[in-house]
Order: sequence, then structure tokens, then C-alpha cells
Amino acid sequence: MQSRYERNVPALSVAECALLGAKRVAVIGCGGLGGHITELLARVGVGHIVAVDGDVFDKTNLNRQLLSETALIGRSKAQAAYDRMQRINPDVEVTPVMAFLCEDNAADIITGCDAVVDALDNVQARRILSRACEKAGIPYVYGAISGWVAQCAVSMPGDGLIEKLFGAEPEITDKSVLSFTPALCAAAQCALCVKLLCGRDVQTGQIYYFDLLNMEFETIPMM
Repeated sequence: MQSRYERNVPALSVAECALLGAKRVAVIGCGGLGGHITELLARVGVGHIVAVDGDVFDKTNLNRQLLSETALIGRSKAQAAYDRMQRINPDVEVTPVMAFLCEDNAADIITGCDAVVDALDNVQARRILSRACEKAGIPYVYGAISGWVAQCAVSMPGDGLIEKLFGAEPEITDKSVLSFTPALCAAAQCALCVKLLCGRDVQTGQIYYFDLLNMEFETIPMM
């Protein structure tokens, strides 16, 4: 195996490292969550990452988005993900998709993926993504952040987790996000994703809830 992955072992086996190298993951969103997620997946050795985002950086992103830099204000987030991954691990194939996820492109974006990781910031896009994953039979790793709080989960085809979680369209009144909240949520999502890709047991149908202000962790059954 490559020396860059030696420290993955024995937490991951040599066989699991090789398996990750053959996997394809779509990361939907390259902002606060997505920047951390793409980097963590690239560093652990996922072979192909589809980095999706139609947005560009602005100054309000600088407090939390790993890929953002003052020199990149006005530049594509998906392109920044590609460029950074080339510097970190050029052996990982990164496909940048400079478009927002929608009903028209969701199926094409996730085709051939072994897992999809949600780094979105709105419920409407999550519903679209959930339906596309359901139809394609692809596991969906959900994540969301606000202020000091993060939550994540694994939704498998047929469990309807996203619809249960967002039964009614929620009104988002607090749009604050601190620098460390997406880092924690992305780490948890990537841990779940790597376990899925390696064929390890993953608990589904429940929300992992993190409250960093009060340093509390809770598992909430949804099924």
C-alpha cells in the first residue's frame, strides 16, 4: 500500500484501504460542511469524489469554510475543492460539478456513486437528493449545522429518514455557524461514510445530535 495510507492501519485494514480506493462518493455542497468532507475523504483515500456546488465564495464564508480564502472571493467552490484536493492527494480523482443540485441533474450527478454525503444548507435540496438516492438505491449520509449544534445520520433506501426528519418545512431563523461546528459534523459524517464504504455495521434510522455549547451528545431514534 502507499506510504500515505500507512497510518490508516490498523484502524482500517490494508484490504479496507484498498477498497476505499475503488469507491466513488458524491459530496453535495462544497461550503462549510463540504470543504471539510472532501478533504477528509481525500486524505483517508476514497478513490473518486464528485464535488458539487454552483456557488462562489464571498466574505461571509471566511469564518468557517475550509476551502475559502480571501484570494478566492468570487471563485467557484467546486473548483476550489478540485484544486485543493490536487494539492493534498493527486491520486484521488475529483470531478467538480459547478451547478446547484436540482430535480433535473440529481440523478446524473449521483449515478455510479457508492454513497452520497449531504453538505447542503436547505431542506428543499435535501428532499430532492433523498428522492434521487432512494430511486438509485444509494446510501445517503445526512448532516446539518447551526450555531453550536450539529446533527448527522445515515439514511438507507426505503427508510424515508429525511421525510420523517423534515415532515413540515422548517423555518430557519438562526443562520449562524461557528468554525468548529462544521468540522465536527463533517468528521462524524465521514466516519459514517467510511464505515459504509468498508462494509462495516452502521446504525441507521437515528440522528446523532451534538451540542457543543453544553458538550452534550444524544442519539435520537427516528424509526
